Amino acid sequence: MPRFYFHLINDIDVPDLEGVELPDIHAARAQAIEQARGMIGEMTKTEGRIVLHHRVDIEDEDGRVLDSVIFGDVITVED
Repeated sequence: MPRFYFHLINDIDVPDLEGVELPDIHAARAQAIEQARGMIGEMTKTEGRIVLHHRVDIEDEDGRVLDSVIFGDVITVED
């Protein structure tokens, strides 16, 4: 099973050094969306803000970025 790494790119970049074994890029993207939404919730709770351009980069075992999950793309803001 391939290993995917989820690097947080925000105010302070946080590399994922361990990664997670998942069946494919679709499962990796779902994992990244869940992580991004969790971080958005935590940031909202602790800092009272959301930065829509923050993202999670999904990288494969060879160091290639396969996809990026941008925070603003995984939430809906309603008025």
